[in-house]
Amino acid sequence: MRVSDVICQIVRGDLDAAVVAQEDEVIAFLDHRPVFKGHVLVAPTRHVETLLTLPSNLMVPLLTMAQRVALAISAALGAQGTFVAINNVVSQSIPHLHIHVVPRTKGDGLRGFFWPRTRYSAGEIEKYAQMISEALPEPSPPDSSQLAPHLTGRGEPDPGRDS
Repeated sequence: MRVSDVICQIVRGDLDAAVVAQEDEVIAFLDHRPVFKGHVLVAPTRHVETLLTLPSNLMVPLLTMAQRVALAISAALGAQGTFVAINNVVSQSIPHLHIHVVPRTKGDGLRGFFWPRTRYSAGEIEKYAQMISEALPEPSPPDSSQLAPHLTGRGEPDPGRDS
């Protein structure tokens, strides 16, 4: 049976998306209604409905791509960090597992789990996809000693940081 959720359609090429990266097992593309511009969805290329049904052999490729995308968002967009989340059934708008990687900056106004959405203007989504794609690091995980302190959690505590 052919699955027809939005992510499967993007993987098959039946639906256009601003793809940031695609490998055999995972795909990363911009959310068309982002929380903040540069909001990327990372998903397995084969149909997997929820985290509970994710085969163990896809866990590393999926999380590694989310890590690479988070690094690329910081480098390409100047984000101070990212919010990384998976909705599992409840609030899962697409019945295909995907990880949200959302650019964050102190004072950006995002609080809790209320996610107001925005839209890209004409041609803007492709520009964001290209910037993030070009900043995407190689698949090997980075040496955390080379990351800026705010990306490792080793920086000075910030009592005013949004959660």
